[in-house]
Amino acid sequence: MTTELPVLAPPRAAHRGRGTTYVLLAALFFSTSGTLGKSVMTAGITPEQVAAVRIGLAAFVLLAGVALVAPRKLRVRRAELPVLAGYGLLGVAGVQLLYFVAAGRLPVGIAILVEFVSPVLIALWVRFVRRHRLPGPVWAGIGLAMAGLALVAQVWDGVTLDGLGLLAGLGAALCSAGYFLLGERAVAGIDPLGLVTWGMVIGAVAISFVAPPWTWPAGLLGAHVEFGAWLPPVWLLLTLLVLVATVLAYVCGISALRHLPASVASVLGLVEPVITTVAAWVLLGEELAWPQLLGSAILLTGAYVVQRKWDVLVG
Repeated sequence: MTTELPVLAPPRAAHRGRGTTYVLLAALFFSTSGTLGKSVMTAGITPEQVAAVRIGLAAFVLLAGVALVAPRKLRVRRAELPVLAGYGLLGVAGVQLLYFVAAGRLPVGIAILVEFVSPVLIALWVRFVRRHRLPGPVWAGIGLAMAGLALVAQVWDGVTLDGLGLLAGLGAALCSAGYFLLGERAVAGIDPLGLVTWGMVIGAVAISFVAPPWTWPAGLLGAHVEFGAWLPPVWLLLTLLVLVATVLAYVCGISALRHLPASVASVLGLVEPVITTVAAWVLLGEELAWPQLLGSAILLTGAYVVQRKWDVLVG
């Protein structure tokens, strides 16, 4: 999942240290989704089913928890329903589904890196749809990100990556950009925790059309799969995927934005693909060639430059 988060201005009583801790925890929790999900897929569960289980159970946990502890946060005005629906369809269902399709066909580290092209797409939306002029460093960042993506894909070899996996990763980046832009608009009138909860619920309903609950392979939950040096059961990995990589990750991410501006939080969030790549190497044995490692660094540098200028883009 993408770690891109909606804009939320921090209150006066913000604590930068606390916000930094939250955003780093969110990046750490989000980074586990690729390795957990791909290990589950080795048991025979499809990417669509993994995404459906992740979103559906996370929606249940969040809705039950918020309804019991803070039901007022679930209040939504009728006028806010269209943007909330778009947020759930693109930012939750679209991102998670396409990311798992990409991770099933590409190394996990590359799948998450391709998704981090989303700041570039946001910048282009701001330039050509909102008609804001972009400063020179933003164009430089876009150029770096595209050059890095070309190295990651090794285009000189006719694109050595799986074509469908690469398209799914770019689709996840597009949905992640939509998540950010729609979230920026929605959070102005909807409580962030309520936004995440209803986004999960809408996403769960949408993805149920792709992978209905009655098609989930319950018989595989007890199967054991390789996860680094361990052989845990599928049900344990799915539990971690739902509670750690989804619920805790989203809650920490939203909490971070109570204390940090989105521009700072998004830059700190760039540690996510780094952690994801290292985890995939250690737990799944997925090594990248040196041009791909170089391209990863260039892509992240470009995304960093674009995100550092986010305040200018949305001003």
